[in-house]
Amino acid sequence: MSTSRADADSTSIDEAGLPALRRAKPFGFFLVLTAGVAWIASGILVLERLALYKNPDYVTSCDFNPWVSCGTIMKSSQAALLGFPNPFLGIVGFGIVITIGMALLAGARFARWYWLGLQAGVTLAMVFIIWLWSQALYEINALCLYCMVVWAMMIPMFMFTTARNAAHGVIPAPAGLKRFLAEWTWVLTVVLLILAAASVVLRFPQAFFGG
Repeated sequence: MSTSRADADSTSIDEAGLPALRRAKPFGFFLVLTAGVAWIASGILVLERLALYKNPDYVTSCDFNPWVSCGTIMKSSQAALLGFPNPFLGIVGFGIVITIGMALLAGARFARWYWLGLQAGVTLAMVFIIWLWSQALYEINALCLYCMVVWAMMIPMFMFTTARNAAHGVIPAPAGLKRFLAEWTWVLTVVLLILAAASVVLRFPQAFFGG
């Protein structure tokens, strides 16, 4: 991978003064962890969907009640937006992110265009996740446990990738914004996770409190 001029952003900044998740190896571990959990959840969803193809009466492992039912989600049109089950996108996409994380752990340095590609990927994935969240809560009226695991991994993945890229100049940002992201990314991530969880509980109180 080219490390010439500012294109190799990782060589142009002293990482020692940056928060852990702005540095190459800690960030690589973070990518492996979050993408790995999301990849496993996507893989389980693929296996469950294949079982449903074989037997339409199959009860998935996360069919707990009328509101928490992977089967209901999988049988919806939204579950195959591009004509094939959405989890196949997760298998490929999260597999790529895991590979990037492992490369960082091994000492790789990537050109700016490569980081822009990762940023574009996680941003599109985040938009897709927000759409799926809205469809599950307000159109399909059901929840998928493994889908929610993917949601929970995508939020920190998007937030910390964006913060990391801003700190390294991949995304142009003023110094004040960089300082804000350095200090507050984790807070914003926790707030988004809490809001996502609260939206689920408020939308489906029956699933959690009975009645």
